[in-house]
Amino acid sequence: MEDRKSLLTVIAGFQGLDREDLEKLRAIIVQGEHKKGDLIFSDGQEGRGFFAVLRGQVKVYKMSPEGKEVILHVCGPGDQFGQAAMFGNQRYPAWAEALCASTVALFPGESFLELIGRYPHIALAMFQDLSSKLRQLTSQVEGLALKEVPGRLASYLVYLAEEQKSPGSIVLDTSKYQLASILGTTPETLSRILSDMTERNLITVDRREITLLDHDYIIQLAKQGRYGA
Repeated sequence: MEDRKSLLTVIAGFQGLDREDLEKLRAIIVQGEHKKGDLIFSDGQEGRGFFAVLRGQVKVYKMSPEGKEVILHVCGPGDQFGQAAMFGNQRYPAWAEALCASTVALFPGESFLELIGRYPHIALAMFQDLSSKLRQLTSQVEGLALKEVPGRLASYLVYLAEEQKSPGSIVLDTSKYQLASILGTTPETLSRILSDMTERNLITVDRREITLLDHDYIIQLAKQGRYGA
């Protein structure tokens, strides 16, 4: 198996740490292998620490009392999750489940807090990633409250284009079923909106690859939240 210290270099924010810092982190992590459908933590469970995906994908989601699932994040290699339970003996505020065979690193809370107490610069990397996740979640909540589905989809496409540094085309990091959950809609409605945006010559769709034909208009649609008159 690949050395855990090498795997740490894929984690967002940790790439800039030197070998000594990576060794300190390697010494505390607990690496776990998960099959598709394995539950990593549940909503309300006492926090053990935070996690990072080394290989595979993990979805973080909430469940309504009626059993409706709303995906908050789909985490791929390098993404951290579960940080909200790190401080103040908090509980996890959502569910986390492996979407496929995945390798996940657990950073135990007590050990990590002790480590950053002695080496606070390591914590800055974690906080930068947490800040990025918070901005994404804030945008998602704003979209669900204020935007129609085309506006929500446009916002997500703009976000992916920025993340992938590719204004011309992007690759969806989730299935369309999962994307529909993220956008707070149904797969059928999402398919209809994708077809409509294709007919308007805004995008082309080839499986998970989406080409943005009119990037400026898609940005405008994301800001307005609906098609203009």
